[in-house]
Amino acid sequence: MELKKKRIHMNRLKGKAMAQATLDEDFNLPEQKEDLAHIIMSQADTIGESVKAMDGKAILKGKVAFEILYASESGAAETYSGVIHLEETIYFEGLSAGDDVRARLELEDMTVSLVNPRKLRVNGVVNLELTAERLYEEAAGSEIEGEDTIQTCLKELDVVQIKVQKKDTFRIREEIEISGNKPNIAKLLWRGVQLRSIECRPLDGKLSIRGEALVFVIYAGEEANIPMQWMEQAISFGGEVEVPNGEAGMVCLCAIQMIHKEMEAKPDYDGENRIIALDLVLELDLKLYAEERISILSDAYSPVKEVVLQCGEAHFQKLLIKNSAKCRIVDKITMDQPEKILQICHSTGVIRMDRTEVVRDGLKIEGVLDVTILYMSANDKSPLQSFTGSIPFSYVAEANGIQEDDFWQIAPALEQLTCVMLGNNEVEVRASLLLELLVLEKLEESILTGLSVQPIAPEKLDAIAGITGYLVKPGDTLWGIARQFYTTADAIRESNALLSDRLKGGERLILIRQGEVL
Repeated sequence: MELKKKRIHMNRLKGKAMAQATLDEDFNLPEQKEDLAHIIMSQADTIGESVKAMDGKAILKGKVAFEILYASESGAAETYSGVIHLEETIYFEGLSAGDDVRARLELEDMTVSLVNPRKLRVNGVVNLELTAERLYEEAAGSEIEGEDTIQTCLKELDVVQIKVQKKDTFRIREEIEISGNKPNIAKLLWRGVQLRSIECRPLDGKLSIRGEALVFVIYAGEEANIPMQWMEQAISFGGEVEVPNGEAGMVCLCAIQMIHKEMEAKPDYDGENRIIALDLVLELDLKLYAEERISILSDAYSPVKEVVLQCGEAHFQKLLIKNSAKCRIVDKITMDQPEKILQICHSTGVIRMDRTEVVRDGLKIEGVLDVTILYMSANDKSPLQSFTGSIPFSYVAEANGIQEDDFWQIAPALEQLTCVMLGNNEVEVRASLLLELLVLEKLEESILTGLSVQPIAPEKLDAIAGITGYLVKPGDTLWGIARQFYTTADAIRESNALLSDRLKGGERLILIRQGEVL
C-alpha cells in the first residue's frame, strides 16, 4: 500500500526589514570643468547591486548615481555626475542564510548644495526595504494505491504555485535623429529617460516585453551664439527574454529597474552630429505563477479493516486578484520663484509609496508624487531653472476578500504626466499612476500525510448490527453514514435504490455492514 502525494511549490513570506542610509559626501569638480555658479537641477537613481543573507542579518550593497546640471560663472551650462556607494548591515530577525532576499532602495530626499565654486555636497536619505522569502513545498496525499478496500474522499482546491523565479536583463538600443529645424549637437548637457506603460506577457518559453521610453535631452549647439537646445521624444520598444519554464497564461509579476543609461551624439550620413544613440539596460526581477486545480485526500477508511490516518496542516496560496489599477491625480503647485516663469520645458515624476492598509474589500495605497519641473525664467543670467514639488495621493485598489495575512505586492509606475502653466507661477499637474497589484490568498487545509492498516477490533463490529435501519438527520452525508456503519457509499446507493448522493432529513435507509466479526 502506498500513499501518493501531490507536491506544490510556493514562496513563503518570512518577513520584512526596514532601514535607512544617510548620504553626506563632498565632491570636487575635475580640472576641466568650469566653476559652479548655481545648480539648475539634479537627478539620481538608486541601484541595488547585491544582498547577502546571513543568520539574523543581511549585507546590502548598492549605489546612488546622481547627475547635476549647473550654470558656470561664465553663464554656460555644464553637467557633473558622481556615484555614492552603499554597504549596509541590516538586522533581520528570523532571517536564515538560505533565504531569498530582495531589496528595494528608494531615495526619500536628496539635496545638492555648493560648498565653494569647485566643491559640491550631496545630502540625502535612502530608504532600504528587505523582503525575505523561502521556497517551500507542500506534499498532500492525493491517492492510495495497493489496497482495494480503502474508500477515499477527495476535495478540490484552486491553488497557485511558483514556476519561475529569476533575474534577467533586457537591453534597449535605439537611435534618435533630431529634427531638421534644430542645430547640430556640440555637447550633450543633460540625459533624462523615463520608462512608461511597460507590459510583460508570458509566452511559451519566453517573456514578451513592450513599453515606452520618454527621452529628454539638453544640448549645446555647434555655434557659440546659439542658446541651449532641448528635445523630448517617446521611443517605443519591444522584445523577448528567454524563460525556459514559462508558459502562456501564467500569472506574471515583474519588477523592472533601469540599471544602466547611456547616450552619446553620433554623426549622420552627412557627418554632422544629429544622431543620439541610446543604450539602456533594464533589470527584470521575474516571478511566474501557475494556477492549478488539485484534488487531495480529505478522509479515508475501510469497511473491513481499521485505517489509522496521520494528518497535518498545510498552507497553500490561491490567486485572489491580479489587475492593473489606475490612480488619476489632478492638483496645483505654486512655484514660489522670484523670477517670472516664461515656459515649461520638461517635467518628471517619481512615485513614493508610504503606506498600504487593508480596508473593506480593498487595499488602500497612500504615497507622494514628486514632480520636478524644468522651465525658462526671465532671469537673463541664468534662464534655465527647476522646481520640485510634492503631491500626496490616496487610492483604494479593489481586492474583494483580502485579509491581513494574505500576500500582496504592488508595482507602481508613472503612465502619464502633464504640467500646464495657469499664471501667477501656478502649475496644474495631471498624472496617471499605474498600480500593478497581485494578491495571493492564504489557505490553511488539513491534509493526509500518512496512514496504516490493521484488523478491526471485534468489539467495534459487535456494536453494529449486520443490517440496520437508519433515519437520516439534517446534515448527514452518504460518506459519513457509510464510514460510521462500516459499509460503502456504493452499497448504500444500491441497497436503497438512490439516484443521487443528496439525502433528505427524515429519509429511511437500510444499511448492510460489510465487515465480518471474527
